[in-house]
Amino acid sequence: MSASPEAISQELADFRCRCAAAGLAATHQRFMIYKVLLESMDHPSPEAVVERVRSQIPSISHATVYKNIHTFVEIGLIREVNLLHQTSRLDANLDRHHHLVCESCRKVVDFYDENLDRAQAADPAPHGFEVRRYQVEAHGLCPECRQAGGSPSD
Repeated sequence: MSASPEAISQELADFRCRCAAAGLAATHQRFMIYKVLLESMDHPSPEAVVERVRSQIPSISHATVYKNIHTFVEIGLIREVNLLHQTSRLDANLDRHHHLVCESCRKVVDFYDENLDRAQAADPAPHGFEVRRYQVEAHGLCPECRQAGGSPSD
């Protein structure tokens, strides 16, 4: 499920307020990085975000993009998703959702399932953990890789 243009517009409109609440200036560079993330439904890697932002701001440095990604994670604008123990992938969709992960091409797709939303660990949680959020990752093959006879690329 992708974010509607209206939802993206609302998130972008709220961006200045969210930055101010976190004590950050809402710079043009930060705005463009966040916009790229909101419009990216493919859970891009930081490297992909750099490439996409550079199409809008050619002079932006890797360091600026990476630093702002880190800041956005810290203030809760985005989540960092480490799937298959590979390079971080980024997700600006903060709605409760889960991920389908292709083990061949590494595609990541959001999916929603109310039954999975109700998952809970025993109380107290094992190993002394304080569980704050659950997210399910379903691993398998996407339709394109399955049709191509794909196999896991581990």
